Amino acid sequence: MPVPVVDVHTHVVPKGWPDLAAACGGSGWPWLRVDSERAAMIMVGQTEFRPVGAPCWDAPTRLADMDADGVDVQVVSPTPVFFSYDRPADQAVKVARIFNDLTLEVTAAGGDRLVPFCQVPLQDPDAACAELDRCLAAGHAGVEIGNHVGDRDLDDEGIVQFLTHCAEVGAPVFVHPWDMPGGPRLDRWMARWLTGMPAETHLSVLALILGGVFDRVPETLRICFAHGGGSFPFWLGRADNAWHRRGDLVRGASSAPPSSYVDRFHVDSVVFEPAALRLLVDTMGADRVLLGSDYPYPLGERPVGQVVQRSDFLTDAQRTALLGGNALRFLGRGVATARSEAIQELLSIDRDRSGIVEGDKTSPS
Repeated sequence: MPVPVVDVHTHVVPKGWPDLAAACGGSGWPWLRVDSERAAMIMVGQTEFRPVGAPCWDAPTRLADMDADGVDVQVVSPTPVFFSYDRPADQAVKVARIFNDLTLEVTAAGGDRLVPFCQVPLQDPDAACAELDRCLAAGHAGVEIGNHVGDRDLDDEGIVQFLTHCAEVGAPVFVHPWDMPGGPRLDRWMARWLTGMPAETHLSVLALILGGVFDRVPETLRICFAHGGGSFPFWLGRADNAWHRRGDLVRGASSAPPSSYVDRFHVDSVVFEPAALRLLVDTMGADRVLLGSDYPYPLGERPVGQVVQRSDFLTDAQRTALLGGNALRFLGRGVATARSEAIQELLSIDRDRSGIVEGDKTSPS
């Protein structure tokens, strides 16, 4: 049986949701201005946030696009504007439950090809763990989180508590940058997305390393960073150099240089050019890069997987691993509790099927 093509980075927006002020309390919630059967605008107050269309909520449209791009399975995650980490925890719990249940409705229409990830009220670790458990029981396969909660990064004690729980229950974690800083220099040319997102992701990877999180949480934690890990892979040498030369300021709670931890997390492949993908594979290892697209948003990759297909430096085994084998291991057998026997069989494929050996960080050339 061929290894399926698995896209781990896609987003969902339901076509409508309850009045969140009435359902959750508070004010200023996102709402959906429906402009036509296939087009809408996410609104925050009276401000237009993002245009969205049928691919966000219509399973047949998603499946048709997947077929056109040769994608077998999508991991379907929330759109970060709904995270609500800046709100009181009781409100964030309510909005998470609403959108998590709606996500199950959207993905159910796609059968076993659409794998739902939930959101949680990350500002309250106990509530976040409880919502994750509820969602896993209901059919979600993992969780998407934002890369920070206000000024609290991923080494915050409460977030570490949640990540430890994810490791214990076997829930894969997808980290997406969000809530980027603004200002005159960043509020033009989509600079918050073009420069802020890579920087935010870079900072949060460092937080897991220098904050000592990887030294504390179980190695069973499966965590993946969006957008190729941001700028982290390009500047790993700089981080190592600083760790050695200015350890008094840089080492934090880490026990080893940053490069020692690249086998503790994954990144997706949304880097668009073969040269960038080669750097990513050389830095992280061919077993640590997962296919991602950021579907269905315009800054994503279409056709999905084209950078992997165009990268002639990859061996056939490595290409197979990036397109699907690595993702199956990242998703783990927890998906099988809610998916069909066919997916269970796919998830049982071991590392040898992908041609990647544990710890392989060699150049693919």
